[in-house]
Amino acid sequence: QVQVVESGGGLVQVGDSLRLSCTITGRTFSNYIMGWFRQAPGKEREFLAVIHTSGGTRGYADSVEGRFTISRDNAKNTVTLQMNSLQVEDTAVYYCAAAETKTLTRDHYGPGGYDYWGQGTQVTVSS
Repeated sequence: QVQVVESGGGLVQVGDSLRLSCTITGRTFSNYIMGWFRQAPGKEREFLAVIHTSGGTRGYADSVEGRFTISRDNAKNTVTLQMNSLQVEDTAVYYCAAAETKTLTRDHYGPGGYDYWGQGTQVTVSS
């Protein structure tokens, strides 16, 4: 069974940093393109970041580029999202997703390109 699990969410203040982690089990982690998304109440699921299987190619949404950093450690089957300078608008449920492909396309800059999803972890930013 392929499982994707996020962790690291919590309550922080404006300007704080937070690191989210994601693990995937059941398949070889290095074979998956990994992405991070978020969804606030009443909003569509929003693309945040994507990282290629090797970790060398990364992409970000304009709204978070420069503040958020995606990285991966294939030996540990983990992908992380380092979030800095958090704002109230960043409050959402954050999701990790895996795509069973080694070819990065524009599909991976949206939710439709992924095969497996985690349960989400809540991030709340207060002032």
